[in-house]
Amino acid sequence: MRFLKILAGNLLITGAYAFITVPNKILNGGITSFAMVLHQMMPRYSISLFVNGMTILLLILCRVFLGKEYFSGALFSAVAYMGSFSVLSQIAWTVPLPQFLCVILAALLVGTGYAICMYAHATAVGVDSVALILHHRFPCIPIAGSMFCINAIVLFLGITLYGWDAIFRGLIFVFLQTRVLACWMRWKPDFLS
Repeated sequence: MRFLKILAGNLLITGAYAFITVPNKILNGGITSFAMVLHQMMPRYSISLFVNGMTILLLILCRVFLGKEYFSGALFSAVAYMGSFSVLSQIAWTVPLPQFLCVILAALLVGTGYAICMYAHATAVGVDSVALILHHRFPCIPIAGSMFCINAIVLFLGITLYGWDAIFRGLIFVFLQTRVLACWMRWKPDFLS
C-alpha cells in the first residue's frame, strides 16, 4: 500500500509537469530549474548530468539523514517519477486552460503529490528532500516554508535565463504549491496515513 501511495503522488506530480507546467513554461524552482542555471554557468556539462548528479546526492542524503525507510521510499519514488514522466510526456497533451488557471491547477496537483509521498515516508527526490532533512534536524523549520524559500532562491538565480514574467509565475506556483502542501500536512487525513 505504501508504494501505491508513492506511485499515486508521483503520478500527480508528473501529470502536472507533463500536461501543465512544461508545455506552458511554468517554472517551479526545484532541481531541474537549478540544473538549468548550473548549465548556464558551466555549459560544458549537460542539464541531465546536473539533474542526475543532484538526484544521486539527494538519495544519499535521504539515506544518511532520514534513514532506511525514507531511502527506500525515495528510491522507489525516483524510479516512479522517471518512468511516469517519460510515459506522460510522450502523450504530448496540454491542459486547455488559461495560464493563470494552469498555475493554480498545477500547484494543487504538485502540492498534493508531495503530501502523498511524505505521508508514505518518501520524498519526490527534489527540494522536498532537503526540506524534510531540515525539518527532521530542526523541527521548528516548517517543511512547506523551507521548500518555498529554496524554490524561490532557485528561481531568482535564473532571472537572467527566464525573465521577470516567468519568475513571477514561478513564484505564484511555488507559493500556491507549498500552501497546498502545508494544508495537507496540517489536515492529516486518515486515508493518507
